[in-house]
Amino acid sequence: MSPALPDGDVPPDDGALPGSAAQGAAERAFGVYLHVPFCTVRCGYCDFNTYTATELGGGASQASYADTALREIELGGRVLAGLPPRPASTVFVGGGTPTVLPPGDLARLLEGVRSTWGLAPGAEVTTEANPDSVTPESLAALAAAGFTRVSFGMQSAVPHVLATLERTHDPARIPDVVRWARDAGLQVSLDLIYGTPGESLDDWRASVETALATGVDHVSAYALVVEAGTKMAVQVRRGLLDLPSEDDQAAKYELADDLLAAAGLRWYEVSNWARSDADRCRHNLAYWRGDDWWGVGPGAHSHVGGVRWWNVKHPRAYAERLERGLSPSAGREVVAGEAAQLERVMLGVRLAEGLPLADLGPEARTSVAGLVADGLLDGAAALGAGGPRRALLTRRGRLLADAVVRTLTD
Repeated sequence: MSPALPDGDVPPDDGALPGSAAQGAAERAFGVYLHVPFCTVRCGYCDFNTYTATELGGGASQASYADTALREIELGGRVLAGLPPRPASTVFVGGGTPTVLPPGDLARLLEGVRSTWGLAPGAEVTTEANPDSVTPESLAALAAAGFTRVSFGMQSAVPHVLATLERTHDPARIPDVVRWARDAGLQVSLDLIYGTPGESLDDWRASVETALATGVDHVSAYALVVEAGTKMAVQVRRGLLDLPSEDDQAAKYELADDLLAAAGLRWYEVSNWARSDADRCRHNLAYWRGDDWWGVGPGAHSHVGGVRWWNVKHPRAYAERLERGLSPSAGREVVAGEAAQLERVMLGVRLAEGLPLADLGPEARTSVAGLVADGLLDGAAALGAGGPRRALLTRRGRLLADAVVRTLTD
């Protein structure tokens, strides 16, 4: 069960934005997120807004989805027509499993973005994929359509861990899909999850080393969070699965950081490592830096000039609203004042570039010395070594990033 949508103001049926959204738009990057809400099976830990074919009623199907999403892209073109024209610098297709759609449908969605907003020179165009949802031919077709990057949901290289997560792919397929993608000219990222019930430290080491053995230039590693309402949460509550301790999670993060750094991948966000700046995920960096993006699809969130809105969740309701010529948005809010400052700190401090101390209020700046003394922030960066004074997480600080944010925003 995916989480409920937040409360918010009722948006207008045409999706029009307040005039404040245009302020400073020319200085902000613009990206597009395309949500594909379909999976062949639902993993027990997943709380994303995704559906299997048997969960969908009339009016919503994988076969018609591209046409439906293209209607929202057209709407987005009309809504943003009053803002300074900005081609999309990044496009990210997520899900779900986007590659359950035929490559031709994904190509049509990308062409819709290109014809509506344009693509900036050198635009980054990513799709997520499961290792068992691609072939050499499908990856080549995506590259030919203009995709530049693929992010594979590897999660683990250990069969019993994948079984607990209810992932369906064979881990032996990982080197193959990485090679196929590279042969097609695509950049490749592998996504890993640590802290699955029953996963040992040696299991986790094997997963990280297997990912590195493929030679990929980008790895994401996320701690498993068991969300309420998921199948795994029920299993934990019934005592069928035991969650790892915080110390176990910390040890796995530190092991990953050591192994990735030794292989030449540097952290640039708490959960992301890249071989060079060119290998970083620019789309996600745009989120963390507070740029603008339009989110297409059921349950997708958008943000333009401090205005954030979110779409209705179910594919059928989403399709029905667009067929009636209405915006699919269910609610929206203007992020300003203390809420905007909280987000700025919460997201900015996670980056390896650090958060400028000038972005903190006077009281927050006085707490920096204590965080340095506690080993959570880098002392040299706080004093301005190499540039402006910054709040830069140490590795211990990365493990306790939420506590650092609380201290800087209380």
